[in-house]
Amino acid sequence: MSIPPIPPPLDHLGVRSFSFYPAILNIEHNEWLFRKATWSEILVHNVKTNEELWIPRRFLGEISRVEDPVLIVGLIKELEYRTGAVLPYQRRVIQMPVAVGERPHTAAAPRPQPAPVVGIRLEPGAESRIGRLILGTLMVGVLGTLGVVMVTREGTLRPRVTYANKDTAFLDLTARDDYYSIVNKLGPPAQDHSTKPGDLEFRSLWYPQRSYYVILMGTEHNNLQYIGAKDKDWNLVHSVMLAGGASTASMLRGLGKF
Repeated sequence: MSIPPIPPPLDHLGVRSFSFYPAILNIEHNEWLFRKATWSEILVHNVKTNEELWIPRRFLGEISRVEDPVLIVGLIKELEYRTGAVLPYQRRVIQMPVAVGERPHTAAAPRPQPAPVVGIRLEPGAESRIGRLILGTLMVGVLGTLGVVMVTREGTLRPRVTYANKDTAFLDLTARDDYYSIVNKLGPPAQDHSTKPGDLEFRSLWYPQRSYYVILMGTEHNNLQYIGAKDKDWNLVHSVMLAGGASTASMLRGLGKF
């Protein structure tokens, strides 16, 4: 019997508090401490509510460290706390109501009798030609399907973003830049928007003359740091490397436009 591999240690989380992204649903306060880990789960402690939860390790993503002030532990799925356990969040499908005066659609009634079979007389040699035609059609269909799958898989594994704008001033920004240093380098933004999913706040600065958004993140509105840039269509064009070699790219790709 094969022995499950020993999971990599997570002791580097230390005693410093961290936040999950995205935040776990049905838990109001998103600040945690690492307690211990097994090969399949980690135990975390909520700083405010004193709750302790076991999180399956298969849901853990990258661990990114922003210099100041918060440590982020990424989740590859949106989770919710339900019936004493942490489970993947399932969005409910709401059935649309039937319009007034309209009857619900029902499937067509089956035919009471099978359709009549009409005999077709084939000329000598026609059967072999039809067989070859059917086989050739099936082969073309199979090859076409395999080609679509390979192209789709390649595009999924290695997404490409083409950035045609010549303005690349965002390349001079790092995780140490805050709002004031960014304005000092790029000038004041035309638009300034913020969103706060849980305890984390994200801020986007829109520069129409440069055709990109500058994104900041943190837990305090006056102390947000630069984590990357997106173009006018909200495609990722720049991310930053954080302490420990982690990148903010995966977090930015999962961030919806606001």
